[in-house]
Amino acid sequence: MPASRIADFRVTRFQFRRDRKVGDSQVGATQANIVALELIDEAGRVGLGFVQVLFQPLLPQGNIEWAFREEVFPALEGQESGALALRVGRPRGGNVRRMLIPFEEAIQHAVWDLFAQSSGLPLWRLLGAQRRTVPVYASGLDFHLSDHDFTELFGRAAQEDYRGYKIKVGHSLIERDLHRLDLLKKATGNDGRPVMIDANEAWTAAETRAALALFERAGHRIYWVEDPIPRDDFDGLRRLRLACPDTRVNSGEYLDLSGKRKLLQAEACDMLNVHGQVSDVMRAGWLAGEHNVEVTFGNSFLEIGVNMALALPGVRWLEYSFQNFEHLVEEPYAIRDGLIHGHDRPGHGLRLSEAARAEHHAPEPLAEAQLPPAPTWVRPA
Repeated sequence: MPASRIADFRVTRFQFRRDRKVGDSQVGATQANIVALELIDEAGRVGLGFVQVLFQPLLPQGNIEWAFREEVFPALEGQESGALALRVGRPRGGNVRRMLIPFEEAIQHAVWDLFAQSSGLPLWRLLGAQRRTVPVYASGLDFHLSDHDFTELFGRAAQEDYRGYKIKVGHSLIERDLHRLDLLKKATGNDGRPVMIDANEAWTAAETRAALALFERAGHRIYWVEDPIPRDDFDGLRRLRLACPDTRVNSGEYLDLSGKRKLLQAEACDMLNVHGQVSDVMRAGWLAGEHNVEVTFGNSFLEIGVNMALALPGVRWLEYSFQNFEHLVEEPYAIRDGLIHGHDRPGHGLRLSEAARAEHHAPEPLAEAQLPPAPTWVRPA
């Protein structure tokens, strides 16, 4: 295969209405603000990554292009994608800072995509995977949904054979959380699949113990509780593990790689939650393996985390949260019988849809009232 030196880039700004208000006990969002980043190598191959900003519109596309060209591209231009993917930096002083636009994850996706394409391998195989599928649990990002919409979403998930269900908890009234668990049981037919809860740091350790005891008395067995207390309360998380042996503690979502290492060293989680940054996820997975802690995959944009989930040993769960992003790419990852499949084409397999570029491109910020209706996409049977 010809060399994969990065020669050019392209950004496309998207802004559209979501099909529902998504969020948790702390935040909510009604619109999608996304940038597609395409890195182009000398052979004409295109590596794709996405930037997502949750709570405010992105800058105009011209400003985004300027920011990438000035702040990022000088360090990428002329570089081999494989060398960039495998490079280990030394975070010191002023180089530890956020970019003007949060390009970090998009760059990793695009660079690893190019690296795998130039190697002629699907990304999951380049990373060492020996299997083709991983189980998926259904997550609604459902805190702000009405009871009716909550029931509809999880009833659909049960019909489509997802392997488990995760709901948002952490309401100021614990009775509301219990009510949602009751609704989930009815919506899914009490089918015996694992039930997970995610409090998004809403509780104290004492409140977590009380909530789990209440749920158990009401007949709800909780497979894991995710981020019940603040991310860096390692002592509290460890005490919860010891005090609630029948429910796993899942944490790490909000921590960087250094924080995940400290979490593991403190023996403060039963499951380490990772997301989408390829290099950091693989390193975190190796650390978790050393500590004999299971890795579970939370949301990654368009489920690109499947590539790492397939490559790390012992991963049993990847989150799917029914976000209306699939129209952005030509062929999303296939989910059948509760299993997600990696793509067979070289790279991570996602390609930006030209129809989406034409129909949903929003070069200038739009006010909420200006947003078009939510895009629709139906997963093939």
